[in-house]
Amino acid sequence: MKVLVPGSFDPITVGHLDIVRRAHALFGEVVVAIGNNSTKSYLFSFEERVALVEGATAGLGGITVEAMDGLLVDFCNDRGIPAVVKGLRFGADFDFELQMAHMNEEMGGIETVLLPAARDHVTLSSTIIRQVVRLGGDVSPYVPANVAVALAEKFPAATSDAPSEAGEDPLAVEAGDHQQVDGDVDDGERHRSRQHQR
Repeated sequence: MKVLVPGSFDPITVGHLDIVRRAHALFGEVVVAIGNNSTKSYLFSFEERVALVEGATAGLGGITVEAMDGLLVDFCNDRGIPAVVKGLRFGADFDFELQMAHMNEEMGGIETVLLPAARDHVTLSSTIIRQVVRLGGDVSPYVPANVAVALAEKFPAATSDAPSEAGEDPLAVEAGDHQQVDGDVDDGERHRSRQHQR
């Protein structure tokens, strides 16, 4: 069975890769789709994000990478993909993904499978990665090697030997890189959306 693992992946993290590997173990074939939204500002361009995900998954069999521009349900139905796999970290993630799952099923008959994040990755998000590296922190343990190189090129001052203070984990904040129906909502937008709904 072929499933979709969507994301904006700006950038892809080891948490994303864990979900991809587990989806492959369960279903056998995985398409990793990189979403794009022309109204959003990204750290990496669409082409860069596609290339980084391709590099990060190059050694994994049964996994293909595609660019996705438009509705997630259209992307899936055009390729005969019946289900989407998402990672969950906290209760807020479930609240958001439940809405998306219902919408994707109603719009295109696409099912959603939710996998709990591994304990080591539960506080990991692309947003926090971007924030930490901009401040000169070392994010190399949290991203694939090719992504660490790309981040170092974007932020030359953020060297890989920049220590965290007193052993503190710089990523222990909030989690949630998640996909909207159009395949492109990040964690910050997800939380703002929930606040507006209250």
